[in-house]
Amino acid sequence: MQLPQIRLQSTFAKIAIETTPPVQEIEQPPAELHLQQPPAEMKIETTPSKLTIDQTKAWEDMDLKHIFRRIEEFAQQGYEDWLEGIARVSRQGDELMRIEDGGDPIADQAKENSEDPIYDLNITWIPSLFSVKTNFEPAKVHIDVKVNKPINNTKINKPIINYTPGKVTTELAQRNSLKIDFVNLRFVGTNFEISI
Repeated sequence: MQLPQIRLQSTFAKIAIETTPPVQEIEQPPAELHLQQPPAEMKIETTPSKLTIDQTKAWEDMDLKHIFRRIEEFAQQGYEDWLEGIARVSRQGDELMRIEDGGDPIADQAKENSEDPIYDLNITWIPSLFSVKTNFEPAKVHIDVKVNKPINNTKINKPIINYTPGKVTTELAQRNSLKIDFVNLRFVGTNFEISI
């Protein structure tokens, strides 16, 4: 027995895709570097230290005096002795003027004028303490620094970019199709009849 059949045969559509990849080229030129560093300007002013030592008093204590100092002392001592002599002569004259008041001024004055003076004797340090005088002035340093900033004339180069975009091409490689076939069917009038 043959049954009527409808046979369908289909073919799928096929799409062909062709791709061209993008190309990107980047070139980075190096920067042009121009740097200058002027040196710093430095000025240093120094006042040297000063040490003074005065030994004049120590030499005088050891009786090693300069001739000008000796002349000055002798002149001062002579002036003082002269004043003392005037005072002594004046006092003795006053004593002789009042001889009637009693006493023995002539013998007292003879004794006073003939005796050597009595000097005090004492222990002394030669030279005396702190007879050497020192004075120290420390050195002074003045530093003046002028800082010079660097001169920067650097030129920056931008990157060179070449870009080729990619492409995608699509096309229909195979169209879809549907094939219909009838088997064991008869067409009678406007309908199909099945004959068994």
